[in-house]
Amino acid sequence: MIVAVPEAENVVGALRLRHESSAALGVPAHVTILFPFVPRVQLDEELLAGLVAAHVAFDFELASLETFPGSDVVYLAPVPAEPFAELTTAVWRRWPDFPPYEGVHEVVIPHLTVSDSGRLDVELELPIAARAREVTLIEEADDGRWAERRRFALGPKTR
Repeated sequence: MIVAVPEAENVVGALRLRHESSAALGVPAHVTILFPFVPRVQLDEELLAGLVAAHVAFDFELASLETFPGSDVVYLAPVPAEPFAELTTAVWRRWPDFPPYEGVHEVVIPHLTVSDSGRLDVELELPIAARAREVTLIEEADDGRWAERRRFALGPKTR
């Protein structure tokens, strides 16, 4: 499950195709909500739709280029990060057998990966203003490519 960030494609799309392995497999610029996720046969999509709709759509900026310590992953950090973390926590609580990143990381840091192959010496036009309107469920096909399965709308502002 991801929040696709089409506003970032013009800035980092070409970089991602060269330096981020999932981009060439059809995964758009995104902030991950939960991966790996529930297999299709175990997922109640209407329950998921309601869970996502309980969270309001929100504006954010991709404000800085960061690197995870001791890692080759270079990413854009969303500000605020909390709405992404809240979505991850809510989905994980509902499906506790599927912890983020298989439970490898103690703390999940919302991010948009630009490179998984090492540091980049680039200057990007930042910040990138964006709006999270929906969560997209993507799935891997037999050939290894990823495609959108369904979009789930975030709720409207309540004020």
